[in-house]
Amino acid sequence: METKVAQAYAPVDTMTGPDIKTALPGPRARALIERDRSVVSPSYTRSYPLVIERGSGAFVEDVDGNVFLDCAAGIAVNSTGHSHPAVVKAITDQAQKFLHMSGTDFYYEPQVRLAEEMAAIAPISGGVRTFFGNSGTEAVEACVKLARYTTGRQNIIAFLGGFHGRTMGSLALTASKAVQRRGFGPLMPGVYHAPYADCYRCPLGLKPETCAAECLNFIDDQLFAHLVTPDEVAAIVAEPIQGEGGYVVAPDQFLQRLRELTRKHGILLVADEVQSGMGRSGRMFAVEYSGVEPDAMAIAKGIASGMPLGVALARAGLMAWPPGAHASTFGGNPVSCAAALATIKLLRDRLIANAADVGGHLMSGLRALADRHRLIGDVRGRGLMIGVELVRDRATKERATDERDKVVDAAFRRGLLLLGAGKNAIRFSPPLVLTREQADVAVRIFDEALTEVERTVGR
Repeated sequence: METKVAQAYAPVDTMTGPDIKTALPGPRARALIERDRSVVSPSYTRSYPLVIERGSGAFVEDVDGNVFLDCAAGIAVNSTGHSHPAVVKAITDQAQKFLHMSGTDFYYEPQVRLAEEMAAIAPISGGVRTFFGNSGTEAVEACVKLARYTTGRQNIIAFLGGFHGRTMGSLALTASKAVQRRGFGPLMPGVYHAPYADCYRCPLGLKPETCAAECLNFIDDQLFAHLVTPDEVAAIVAEPIQGEGGYVVAPDQFLQRLRELTRKHGILLVADEVQSGMGRSGRMFAVEYSGVEPDAMAIAKGIASGMPLGVALARAGLMAWPPGAHASTFGGNPVSCAAALATIKLLRDRLIANAADVGGHLMSGLRALADRHRLIGDVRGRGLMIGVELVRDRATKERATDERDKVVDAAFRRGLLLLGAGKNAIRFSPPLVLTREQADVAVRIFDEALTEVERTVGR
C-alpha cells in the first residue's frame, strides 16, 4: 500500500502537515528502541523517540505510520529532502557500476568531477584542490593537518561555542559543551579559544548596531600578548554561523576583521561550513555574505543529501603536500560522489533560491511569535538555518534550558521534528525543499508547543 509520505514527491508540496495516529512512541517504535538500548552505544543523544521507516521531501514516516514534518533534516544533512528522486537515481546508477575502489590509490571519474565542481563553487579565487573524507570532523582534521604542514607552525585558534567534531584533533577545537570533552583528555595541544561574536550575548556588553567586532581584540590583547605569538599560529578556524553553539550568526565585520588579522600575521583562515554550507544559508556558503575568501574550508553534512562525505578544500598552492601525507580509504566513495554531484545540481537549479525565499518567510513567522511568547528571546539565522533562543526573562536573558527541551518534545508530539542547539536555542534546519505552506505549519505547531510549555511554567 502506498503511504502518504511516499506520495510527497508527486509533487513534494502535496503534503503540508503531519499525521499522528498513535501515542508516541508507538508500539513498533517502543520495541525497536528497547532492542537498541542493549546493543547500541549509549553515547548517542536522542532528543525524542523517533524511529523512522521512510522519508520523502520534508516528511518522514515512523514505523507505526505516523507522519512528521521534518525541520531537523538529519541534523542539517538532507539538503535536497528525503530520498530526492534525482539523488536516488544517481546513487543507483553508480552503485550498479561499482561501489568502491579507493580514490587514494586509484582514479575514477565521479571523484574528479566532484573536485572540479567544488573548485567551481568554492568562494576562493584561483585554483582549488580538494581532499575527500567521510564526515565533517574528518574535513576539519584535514584542514588542521594541512595548515600545520603548509605553514610549519603548530598552534590553532578556535572560538568558544564552536563545534568542529569529536575525533581527537577536531575535539580540541570544539568548545560547545563540556560533556563533549569530558573524560577524553589530554586533548591535542596547541589549541587556543577566543570569544565568538554572539551579538545577543555580547561578551563586551556592546550593541550590534554599534559593534565593530571588538570581541576580536581578545586575540591581540590576550592570546597574542600572554599565551602564543602570532608567528606560531598556523590557522584560525571559524564557523560563519555557529551550529551546535546555538545557530549564532557572525556579523560580516567579524569575519572581515578576522580575515585582516590572519593576513597581517600570515595565519590561514579556515571556514568550517560543515553545517552552514551547501545552500542552507541561502547562499552556497554562509561566508559569502561577508565577502571574505578563506584559505581553506571544511564541508560535509548537506553535500551529498545524506550519503557520508566530507570535503576539505583549499587554495591549490596550499594543498601541495606529497603522496602519503594524508589519505582516506573510504573518502570520496564513488556512490557518495555521485550523490554529491546530483545534490549540487539541485542546489544550483532551485534549492539555494528556495532556501533564501522560504527561509525569509519562516524567519518572519517565527519573529512574529515573539510578540505573544515571553520565552522567545531572540530569532536569528540566514536562509533555512534559523535559531530561536529561549529565555526565562528577556531583561536578564536567563537561559530557558529545561523549557527548551520541553518545547522540542511538545513539538514532536504534534508531529514537528526540531532539535536543540547550544544550551537553550532551538534550531530550524529543514530540508531545502520546504515550501512556504509547510513553513507556516511549522510555525503554527511551534506556537502551540510554546503555549503548552508557557502555561505549564506559569503555574
